[in-house]
Amino acid sequence: MLISGLQKLTLLDYPGRVACTVFTGGCNFRCPFCHNASLVLSEQMVQDTNEEEVLSFLKKRVGVLDGVAVTGGEPLLHKDIGAFLAKVKALGYSIKLDTNGSFPELLMELVREGLVDRVAMDIKNSPELYAHTVGLDKLDMAPIERSKEFLLTGTVDYEFRTTVVKGLHTQESLRGAAEWIKGAKEYYLQQFKDSGNVLNIAGLDAFNEKEMHALAEGLRDLVPSVQVRGV
Repeated sequence: MLISGLQKLTLLDYPGRVACTVFTGGCNFRCPFCHNASLVLSEQMVQDTNEEEVLSFLKKRVGVLDGVAVTGGEPLLHKDIGAFLAKVKALGYSIKLDTNGSFPELLMELVREGLVDRVAMDIKNSPELYAHTVGLDKLDMAPIERSKEFLLTGTVDYEFRTTVVKGLHTQESLRGAAEWIKGAKEYYLQQFKDSGNVLNIAGLDAFNEKEMHALAEGLRDLVPSVQVRGV
């Protein structure tokens, strides 16, 4: 598995846990607002560390950390991710997995095997705007639909989240997204931030704090628990 980075401490990436974050390389989407371009573009991708180094770090942090957040890129691109997660679980850690939802079978397999304790699935936009939002000419929504429906069953702890970007999202499009995930227990609107390593910043900007809260308020008739992050 290509591991492109390790953040040794985070109080944000795994709610309720003192955790570290493992970054995997590679993604099947090209979201223009992606703030980790070096994890997406093959010509920029590097293997910053490896499984053995990460596991060695985790062994030393048993009792200090209690969670591991696995993010990307898109972690489920890596078909051997289950073997890595099993080693992390064997050390006693809870695991949060971030995914774009395009690999439902692997997601469900990992959950069935008890290798994932929480899933954060990105909801990119309303379904009809998905392909444009993720930077693709066309996109099969069926796999993403299956992942969304699986999480809505409550089989595993989960959250849905949308990085909200001026130029791609509107109140109307976010209502379409909220309608699509109606019944969700948690929906987070994340403020877009220009990290300096954004895939394609042209035409994109951030909503300010007041605008973010207004967008969230406009969705609470569809998903009662809508919260704002990053402001």
